[in-house]
Amino acid sequence: MASYNSPFLLCLVFLSFFNPGCTEIETRNATLKNTTGENHSVSLSFSLSSVPLSHSTHSSQEETQSSSLVSLPKGHGHQRSNGAVSSSPLINYKSSFRYSMALIVSLPIGTPPQTLPMVLDTGSQLSWIQCQRKIPRKSPTTSFHPSLSSSFSNLPCNSPLCMPRNPDFTLPTSCVNNLCHYSYFYADGTLAEGNLVTEKFPLSPSLIAPPLVLGCTTSSSEAQGILGMNLGRLSFPSQDKISKFSYCVPLRQGTPRITPTGTFYLGENPNSHSFKYVNLLSFPQIQSMPNFDPLAYTLPMTGIIIGGKKLNIPVSVFRPDSGGSGQTMIDSGTQYTFLVDEAYSKRCVTKQGYMHGGSLDMCFDGNPIEIGRLIGDMVFQFENGVDILINKERILDDVGGGVNCIGIGRSSLLGTSSNIFGNYHQENQWVEFDLVGRKVGFSAADCKKLV
Repeated sequence: MASYNSPFLLCLVFLSFFNPGCTEIETRNATLKNTTGENHSVSLSFSLSSVPLSHSTHSSQEETQSSSLVSLPKGHGHQRSNGAVSSSPLINYKSSFRYSMALIVSLPIGTPPQTLPMVLDTGSQLSWIQCQRKIPRKSPTTSFHPSLSSSFSNLPCNSPLCMPRNPDFTLPTSCVNNLCHYSYFYADGTLAEGNLVTEKFPLSPSLIAPPLVLGCTTSSSEAQGILGMNLGRLSFPSQDKISKFSYCVPLRQGTPRITPTGTFYLGENPNSHSFKYVNLLSFPQIQSMPNFDPLAYTLPMTGIIIGGKKLNIPVSVFRPDSGGSGQTMIDSGTQYTFLVDEAYSKRCVTKQGYMHGGSLDMCFDGNPIEIGRLIGDMVFQFENGVDILINKERILDDVGGGVNCIGIGRSSLLGTSSNIFGNYHQENQWVEFDLVGRKVGFSAADCKKLV
């Protein structure tokens, strides 16, 4: 049983969760429970690994792991990458992974290459790795050792990227001991800081790997590094001139939970013929607003259906207002889906309960199958007729300790004013990010069988 801290337990009354006319959920036997981017083309296939992030605020895997790795909104001066590459022969690189919160992909870094786990994060720009000055006594290790790589180089303080007013960083960079020091905050309060460096990602022996700018940190609460995959100029696909990437997140079910395996493609995906696409939205008139992230993948969500009834949420709620609030982004680095208050308030469970993990408040300790049947299927609707179906059998997520929660939370409790479509609701879906076409593709799939 997880330990729970009372400051995170905020009692509230559930008012209408679905449409006002929806069927009320009987909770007699399901009581709410307290729970705390070189011009070479590249097409590669990697296996994804998904494991919990080691936040100090979570004392056990039984606590809700809903922390977001969405970068805090940045202001002026962001540049998008429009570099395209043609596809080359597919290279397969696969391994098993454990999926419970974050998607972890293992990539070769340095010369000779050191294989390191990194969180695949479409909500972040800067990639960074854990660095160690001491040579390891044993392998494998989750840290990078610069002294063992001939292609490693520190970024000097006179680099344009090390200017104090560089808008690519959430905090100003600085010069410390003639090294360019950075600090990077995320929306969940996570801090990563270290030095900016250049290093190669030798993804294929047949390609010359260009040096990429990334962070080398010795101060982070996370066990893995971050692979920044958003639209920023310093993101991995922008620097490495990758035109598209895709992944398939496997279903996570069972107690004890089965260790599933998913697939991550850089470049062309052989399954793309079945994808249905939505165009990314852009809002140049509010790009500099404090609550808007111009580097995020902004999706045209149109509605949510639960139990066959469409929630009474205007489409405008899923679009940013004049200050940038209400933007709807897809983020592989956030576990659950979060909605702004105007959308989240359309709910209906007439039962008192407690906040779980500081962000989810619809949690039950009853039979999840029975509760799921009472709630019904959930559908996230997007433009071009793209619907993401979450069937009733998996509408609840097992967060441990016999507790199951509907994987939707309130954005304000996460410290953001955006709608976020998280990785839990991307399970058993191909998701492709086309940076050149500026669109995102979806296709239902059994991700376990694709490996």
